[in-house]
Amino acid sequence: MPYLETISLPLLAYLLGSLSSAIILSTIMGFPDPRSEGSNNPGATNVLRIAGKKAAFLTLVGDCLKGLIPVLVAMTVSDDRLLIAATGFCAFAGHCYPVFFRFKGGKGVATAIAVNVGFNWIIGLIIIAIWLLFAKFFKISSLAAIIAFATLPLLIYWQETSMPITLISTAMSVILIWRHRSNIQRLLQGTES
Repeated sequence: MPYLETISLPLLAYLLGSLSSAIILSTIMGFPDPRSEGSNNPGATNVLRIAGKKAAFLTLVGDCLKGLIPVLVAMTVSDDRLLIAATGFCAFAGHCYPVFFRFKGGKGVATAIAVNVGFNWIIGLIIIAIWLLFAKFFKISSLAAIIAFATLPLLIYWQETSMPITLISTAMSVILIWRHRSNIQRLLQGTES
C-alpha cells in the first residue's frame, strides 16, 4: 500500500494539475484561448485581461483548488511529509507543464500558493503576506510573486528542517521564477506593467 501511495498520489496530482482552468473555462464561457491573446499565458491575470473579472475569479479558484486538493488528499492517506510535498510539487508541475495541453501551462503562482497553504498553512500565509506587501508597494504582480517565492525554500527549511523537502520547494521556486523570465527582462528594462 505505501508503494501504491508513493506512485499514485504524485501521478494523480500531476494529472489534476494538468487541467488548465484558464483554457477550460475560456472554452466553456466562449472566450478566446488565453494562450493566443494578451500575454499568451493561461493564468488568471491574462484571463482577466481578455475575459473579465468573473472568468478570472473562476480561473483563480480552479488553479488554487488543483493545488490544494492533492495536498489535502495526500495528508489524509499518508503522514509522510516528503510524499505530501512531492504530491504538491507534482500538482504545480502539472499546471506549468500540462500533459493535456502540449505542456504549455501557466506560471503557477496561484497553484503554488495553494500547495503551500495546504502543506503548511503558516508558510502559505507568509507567502501570501509577502506577495500582498510587495504587490501593494510596487504595484507589480510579477515582482511580488518572484520575491515571495524566492523566500519559500528558507521558510520551508525553517518550518520543516528537512533538506529533501527544502529541495522540492527550491525546485518549485526555481521553476516559478524561470517561468517569469520574460517579466524579469521587462522589469530590468523598466517596461513591466
